Amino acid sequence: MHEYSLVAALIERVAAEAQAHGASRIARVHVRLGELSGVDPSLLSTAYETFRERTVCDGALLSLSLSPAVWACPRCDARLERGQPLRCAACGVPARLLEGDELLLERIEMEVPDV
Repeated sequence: MHEYSLVAALIERVAAEAQAHGASRIARVHVRLGELSGVDPSLLSTAYETFRERTVCDGALLSLSLSPAVWACPRCDARLERGQPLRCAACGVPARLLEGDELLLERIEMEVPDV
């Protein structure tokens, strides 16, 4: 399961941001997961729950938002409807994936000292 290595990298990135901002606590980690990312959301959540203990993310919640795949024609920018063949009906050009394969750390909610 590559979800465990993804969670290890995620926690490492959160720790780096927490250190850079002098955070005393991480409350929540927001991640966007594309439907074509190859990552199972339930396995990612389980891996996070398992590995967050005794890290900067100990006690921090994981918020996952799922994003659908979006395909478009690279020539005319026409969006393809879900279930359509991956070829532009107008141009005949193969479609390009615009989004839906991402795994993004979108936001970290953390407590930082007053400046």
